[in-house]
Amino acid sequence: MMEEKNIWYKISEHINELDFGGNNIAVIQVKGKKICVAKFKEEFFTFVYKCPHAGGILADGHIDALGNIVCPLHRYKYNLQNGRNVSGEGYYLNHWPVELREDGVYIGMSASAGTDEEGSGANWVD
Repeated sequence: MMEEKNIWYKISEHINELDFGGNNIAVIQVKGKKICVAKFKEEFFTFVYKCPHAGGILADGHIDALGNIVCPLHRYKYNLQNGRNVSGEGYYLNHWPVELREDGVYIGMSASAGTDEEGSGANWVD
């Protein structure tokens, strides 16, 4: 099976333009859908807006000391680097790479991102 290449979407001119809350999470729109951008130890990560378990708004959660996004609804934890559920429930968090370039901040998504083909399209519900 051939891996699909990313399409890079510019999300801002500079990382400082993103409105990170006190929890170091910002919300942006890509392809008409809400996406979270997290800042942890000077690294940036993007992931779906809603938790795959019960739809909790991840932008209202927090990042723990180990670099996991913690859902505010049931406290499920997901690794920001790989999307794996680290609290043991077996869920997976859709996430995408971020690149800081000279001309702006970009997020790389497959052409099918946000569709059921990618796996959990329900995560995209606004």
